[in-house]
Amino acid sequence: MNNLHNLINAIEPIHHEVALQANDHLNQLTKPQGSLGKLEDIARQVAGITGEVMPTFEKKAVIVMAGDHGVCEEGISAFPAAVTPQMVLNFLYGGAAVNVLARHAGADVVCVDMGVNADLEHPSLVSRKVRKGTRNMAKEAALTLEETIEAILAGSEIVDDLVAKGYRLFATGEMGIGNTTASAAILCALTGLDAGLAVGRGTGIDDATWLHKQSVVNKALDVNGLRVRGTGAEASADASAGLSGEYALEVLSKVGGLEIAGLVGVILGAAKHRCPVVVDGFISSTAALVASRLAPLSASYMLASHLSQEQGHTKLLESVGLAAMLQMDMRLGEGTGAVLVFNLIDAAGKIMKEMATFESAGVSRE
Repeated sequence: MNNLHNLINAIEPIHHEVALQANDHLNQLTKPQGSLGKLEDIARQVAGITGEVMPTFEKKAVIVMAGDHGVCEEGISAFPAAVTPQMVLNFLYGGAAVNVLARHAGADVVCVDMGVNADLEHPSLVSRKVRKGTRNMAKEAALTLEETIEAILAGSEIVDDLVAKGYRLFATGEMGIGNTTASAAILCALTGLDAGLAVGRGTGIDDATWLHKQSVVNKALDVNGLRVRGTGAEASADASAGLSGEYALEVLSKVGGLEIAGLVGVILGAAKHRCPVVVDGFISSTAALVASRLAPLSASYMLASHLSQEQGHTKLLESVGLAAMLQMDMRLGEGTGAVLVFNLIDAAGKIMKEMATFESAGVSRE
């Protein structure tokens, strides 16, 4: 626990004065002020994060964390749990969508086994396996507190290693059959949202399975004592507890996943090193919500990439204080949406470096 506290305490506010300097430069460029919209938002934010008006990101990585979920025993997915290790190998051999989009963005894919229920070996695999999958959260806590903290710290340590190799820009990715169920349960527990509004279609389940998935989430919340109780003062006390880091850690351990916990560590580690971290879709945003409850300052280091088709995603982003840059009707995960935003970050950087100012171009402001 002390190591987790040290990680959280190492996160400092972004450099607001540098963000203002970046804004001043943007206002000198040959365009109406604010006319490049979110590209300007990106330029200001990454300047504040890095402390550099015009940072460069020569090395960038999407960290794809994989783990299995015991709740798959409840029949909540259109795909069997065996798909998780199969897809991990697909990542490692470069054949998944995230590999293709990462190559397009000039980024590297770092695949991490956080808790796959199989024995995997590959020269490029980063093995930080805490256990072979979570326990079934519909029957008991998915993880112990110690396992959860181990996974968070592993995620942070992976960022430490990559920063030492020159990486300065990160994206979150994941793979784990059943992880939209775990993510929906976390969303319900931390925001009070009803399961009927938090649970989505995941890998494309039918109506009957969708309703069953909602009942499984409700059962997991009840079994683990995470449901808001009643109304009035008691419910208000629960809502206040939901804003605490201690409660967020409890929720993550009881209904979360090892890959989700690992991504919490990635986000906190990136913030510690003053590196931007692009958050992918629904599952990654769940990790962002937990990270923001553990370390509120970490939210300033996050950029939300896209709005996924999972119906609870809007509520998740609002709870962190983020707004998605893209709406592409995507629901694949893996980090695919986040990697697309690497291209926007590069574009914002080129605007800052290459666009003429009114003075240099001899263009009148009036």
